[in-house]
Formats: sequence, structure tokens, C-alpha cells
Amino acid sequence: MAGKREKPGRSKPADGTAFKMQGLVRATGVPKSTILHYLNEGLLPEPVKTSRNMAYYSPACVERITFIKVMQSKYRLSLAIIKKFLQVGSIGSEIEPFLELRSFIYGQRDDRELLDLEAFCRATGLTALEVAELQKAGVLLPLEPERFDAEDLAIGRILKGCRELGLTPEETSFYPRLARDIVDQEMAIRDRLVKGLSLEDNATLTLQLTRAARAMRPYIIDRMFQHRVMSRESIDGDEEK
Repeated sequence: MAGKREKPGRSKPADGTAFKMQGLVRATGVPKSTILHYLNEGLLPEPVKTSRNMAYYSPACVERITFIKVMQSKYRLSLAIIKKFLQVGSIGSEIEPFLELRSFIYGQRDDRELLDLEAFCRATGLTALEVAELQKAGVLLPLEPERFDAEDLAIGRILKGCRELGLTPEETSFYPRLARDIVDQEMAIRDRLVKGLSLEDNATLTLQLTRAARAMRPYIIDRMFQHRVMSRESIDGDEEK
């Protein structure tokens, strides 16, 4: 009697270093759903499939997933940008200015310091409804939905104090309106100056412009405020004579 014929398929890698999905999850600390998403986005090498429900992943996936996590968490890069870097084949010194720029813009992020909405409300004294109102007014601007960092926490506590003084979210809405105009002008200047530059030169120039903008914003606003106070003090002094 003839033996049972095996279905055609690729065999398990001979060196024994490949991971099954469960092992890849343990090695990276990334859930299966995320790994499959990376795979669907073309960020990971295709696994060797030995049957319909069995696949083996290259050890290179561990390093690749670690790289993706760092690029997302530390530099807040999108998967689309990360994919472009990976397609180059190697990450060279030419992107160092780009990563320096991202770090300067967003700072050093630590996921352990991010608060969910409930924790943010406890830490600031704001209610969930008040948080929603402040976000709608554009004066509370978390970078991720219902994930609040140290800067959000600091401004949240200040906004709580403002509410207790009787200041409404609508009365502060001029801040995001005017800020939007400032940022639009800054970006228009930046787009003009970096046109046609390489990634490295683009990032270097953008970093210099960002540093200048961060210095000018508080300086000019504070100086205008100080001059206004001085002028009013002068007027009040004249009235007392």
C-alpha cells in the first residue's frame, strides 16, 4: 500500500533559528496583531510558510521590529517614512540630521510617562467633559488621542486654574487661531528655502529654522506684553498726577 502523500510546501528553515509567531512575539514584546500589520505594510521580510497555518519568521525580524519601535517611539516617525528608510537597505549617516530634527521637535518620549484620559483627569482635576471642551477650543493639544504627556499635564493644570478664575475655553481660543497663522507662515518660509535640497540638507536647514522659531516666538510675545505693561504703567502714572 502506497504511503500517504504529503502536500507540497516549503520546508522549515534548516538552521533552526527561525521563529514561529509565538516566539517572535516573546522575542520582541510586540503583539501578534502589530507584527501582522508590519508584515502587511511591507516592513518585514515574508515568512517561510510550511503549511496553511504554519510560518517561520527570519531572525532579522527581531532587529527590524526593534528598529521600527525605536523610530516610532523616540522619533515619532510614521510607518510610511520608516518603510522608505528600510527600502534604502541601510541606515547611513545621511539621515542623522533628520533624526536629530525629529528629536528636537518632539523631545525624548517615554511611553511610561504617557497618561490615559482617566489618569490625566486625576492628575489635573479636570473632568472628561472639561478636557473635551479644552481640546475643542484648541488649547489642549495631545499628540495622540487620549494619551497625554508631561507638557499636556503641565498646561492641563494651568487650564484648570484658569477655569477656577472664571476663564472659559472660548476666551482662550485666540491662542490656537493666531498660532495657526504663525505656523502657516513659518512652514511657507521653510518650504521655500528647502525646495530641491537633499534629505540631509533639508533636515539640517529645517533644524536651524526650528531653533530660530522657538527662540523668536516667546521672545517677541513676551516683549510685546512687557512693552504694553510699561505703556499702561506710564499712562496710570500720568493720571495720578
